[in-house]
Amino acid sequence: MSGIEAVEEWWTLPDVADRLGLDLGKVRRLVQERHVVGLRRGERPVLRVPAAFFVPLSEAEVAARAAAAQEQGRAVASVEIVPGLPGTLTLLTDIRLTDEEIVDWFFSADDMLGETPAAALRSGRKSAVRRAAQLLG
Repeated sequence: MSGIEAVEEWWTLPDVADRLGLDLGKVRRLVQERHVVGLRRGERPVLRVPAAFFVPLSEAEVAARAAAAQEQGRAVASVEIVPGLPGTLTLLTDIRLTDEEIVDWFFSADDMLGETPAAALRSGRKSAVRRAAQLLG
């Protein structure tokens, strides 16, 4: 099974916007600026982002952000982008991987990491993930 097939859940950009508490335009900019990457998937191919590229915020963090969001009339975020993802995407883009190759790599088992790069990054192993990514170039 390819890494892409191993992605358990995909979010559309409106889903991402809702969960990040941002408007759709800002989420599109996150994709353009390589903070996250997605692929066109589904019956009607729309851009979708792997849900594993986000981590839930703690209840305390949601509460803290809720107060600020309410003052500014914004929605409250329930997730954030996995720490280290944007920089890792930049590295993978710099070695000329396509978006499809990037998603495939993130969700394929890596012997050096002992798990998928996505799982390693979610568990805070940013340096190890970046070392593994550098070996691709």
